[in-house]
Amino acid sequence: MNRGLPIPSALEQKRYRPTGSARRSERIVVALLMACALGTIALSVLIVLMLLRESWSFFSSPNVSLTQFLFGTRWTALEVRDLEKVEFGIWPLLSGTLRVTGIAMLIAWPMGLITAIYLSEFASNRVRKILKPSLEILAGIPTVVFGYFAVLLISPGLQWISPSFDTFNATSAGIAVGILCLPLVCSLAEDALSAVPTSLREAVYSLGGTRMNTALNVVLPSALSGVISAMLLAFSRALGETMVVALAAGTLATFTLDPRQQSQTMTGFIVEMLKSDLEYGTVQYYSLFGVALALFVITFVMTLLGQLIRRRYREVYQ
Repeated sequence: MNRGLPIPSALEQKRYRPTGSARRSERIVVALLMACALGTIALSVLIVLMLLRESWSFFSSPNVSLTQFLFGTRWTALEVRDLEKVEFGIWPLLSGTLRVTGIAMLIAWPMGLITAIYLSEFASNRVRKILKPSLEILAGIPTVVFGYFAVLLISPGLQWISPSFDTFNATSAGIAVGILCLPLVCSLAEDALSAVPTSLREAVYSLGGTRMNTALNVVLPSALSGVISAMLLAFSRALGETMVVALAAGTLATFTLDPRQQSQTMTGFIVEMLKSDLEYGTVQYYSLFGVALALFVITFVMTLLGQLIRRRYREVYQ
């Protein structure tokens, strides 16, 4: 039902029937909208096909083993030029990506959620009008600025705390990526919390509940699907971040859990490979498409997981 919109009577429908020129204009607009939608789908399909075609050149090489790629713990595509000695194990790049992303989410998830709850349930209109645009300004800062911020401020601060930190390390990159993803989590989670009907809050207040109880026990569970979607979207955003990790994480692929060491991520390797002097058509060159395909699969799985969680925990209100 279209609530709030009056349903025109048969006489009104006949009286306001569109003319021939209006119908033609409407058809043109609909055709343009359909063309834009189909163009977006076509571009996505072409990108995936290009990625699969170029990745096939990598995986079909006799020097590449799918088992080694999926389970290997050494990645020397940039360090070793001899094809007989080069190793293509994805886990050093994957572990570096997960280290940086994990540190980033430890910052973005709790801080973003707490800020969203404050803006939605406790902040006055005046404070909300100041804080929310400020967070949106933070989201508009170029990522390369966050990269230099990590190199020039965060890394020296970590080395001052403990000399065991490398100049380029996963912790500094993760902190910068976490600050980068913070506005995303906060904005989307705040929108989900604000969408909860006011009647639920008033019902809890009428039973003697406090604002804190209402926010944590009623509003947050009711907006859980939107909050989880915001967190997973931020996770995917951190996985695909390029400039920050290319500047601050390092260029050495290490298979370790130590966040103090260098951590070349999957996107960081792609950048370094494009900057290297390796010729087009070599197995090392095509390895960047294999890494890109693995990153695409991970991001696609995270997107599907977010959709499933959103449908599972979605609340519908009248």
